Amino acid sequence: MKVLIAGGAGFIGSTIASACLDAGITPIVLDNLSTGRAEFVEDRIFYHGDIADRALVDRIFAEHPDIEAAVHCAALIVVPESVEHPLRYYRENVGKSVEFLDALVANGCGRFLFSSSAAIYQPGEDFAVDETSPVSATSPYAQTKAMMERVLEDASRAYPLRVISLRYFNPVGADPKMRTGLQLARPSHVLGKMIEAARTGSTFQLTGVDWPTRDGSGIRDYVHVWDLAQAHVEALRRFDAVVDGDGRRYEVINLGTGNGTTVRELLDAFNAVLGRPIPTVVAPRRPGDSAGTYTRSDRARRLLGWEPTLSLQEGIQHSLQWAELRDSVLGPDDELAAAGRVPRPR
Repeated sequence: MKVLIAGGAGFIGSTIASACLDAGITPIVLDNLSTGRAEFVEDRIFYHGDIADRALVDRIFAEHPDIEAAVHCAALIVVPESVEHPLRYYRENVGKSVEFLDALVANGCGRFLFSSSAAIYQPGEDFAVDETSPVSATSPYAQTKAMMERVLEDASRAYPLRVISLRYFNPVGADPKMRTGLQLARPSHVLGKMIEAARTGSTFQLTGVDWPTRDGSGIRDYVHVWDLAQAHVEALRRFDAVVDGDGRRYEVINLGTGNGTTVRELLDAFNAVLGRPIPTVVAPRRPGDSAGTYTRSDRARRLLGWEPTLSLQEGIQHSLQWAELRDSVLGPDDELAAAGRVPRPR
C-alpha cells in the first residue's frame, strides 16, 4: 500500500511515516518544509512543495497512481500564534486544505485521514469528553480544525470520498528508535518548555493555575506520539471497515489515553524522570488557553483495535532522549531547513 502524507516532514507526520514503513506501507511525503525538516525525509519518497499546489499534487498521483489513501498532517499548530495571526492560520489550515482536498478528489483518492484536535471540544464538568461532546473551539487554531471537520463531512456527502477525522489529544515523546522527534529547538508546548528549562537552567512558567481542576492547573490527555502513529497504521488497514461508504462516509475518533493529567502532575512526573526539580514560577494564562480535556471514549479500541501502550513516563523519557540528540541530527540552527537543505525529490 502507498499513502500520501501531507506534512510528513513534521513531528507527527514523520513519525506516522516511520510507523508506516515499519508496517510495510510506503509513505509518499509532501511537505513545504515551512516547519518540517528535510532531514526527516532524506531516505523517503519526498516532494517538496505546498499542499495547495495543484500541479504538484497532480504530478504526485501521475507518478504514483497506486496511492490508496491520504493522511493530512500539514497545519500550523501554535495556539498563541494563532491568536496573534488568525488570518495566517485560516489561510494555511483551512484555505489550503480545501485546495488540497479538491485535488485529491479530482485524482480519485477516496480515503482521507485528517489530523484533527481535541482542542475543539467544550469540556464537560469533569473535563472528560467523547466524540459526541459539544464543540466549542477557543482559539483560531482550534477553529481551523473544527472548520475543516465540517468541510470534510460535507465533502464526504457530495463526492466519492470517505473520511476519518482523528482527534488528537496531547502528543508527547519521540520515535522510540530516535529517527525523528520534535524539530524545534525551543518548542512552545508545556513539555518542551520543561525540557528547555532542564537543559538551560531557565525557569519554567506554569501558566494558568486558576482553572476549576483538582489543583488549579490545566488538565490534558498526554498520548505518546508513537502510539498516535500506530493508530494511523490501524486506521489505514481498517479504513474500509470503519467507513464502509454504505450510508457511513465520515467518522470521528478520539486518540488519547483516557487519563487526565494536570500540568502540576506532569511537572512532578517530569522532575521524577529527570531526577531533579526544575526551577518553576506561576504565570498567568496564555491567550487562547483552555482548561483542557481528556477522552473517555473507547471508539478507537472498538473501531481500530487500538489502545495506547506507552506510558507518560516513557513519553517524557523519549522526549528527553530526543532533546539530547536533536542538535546532532538537525543542527543547532533552526534556520537550516529554510537555507536550502532540501533533498532531491524522487
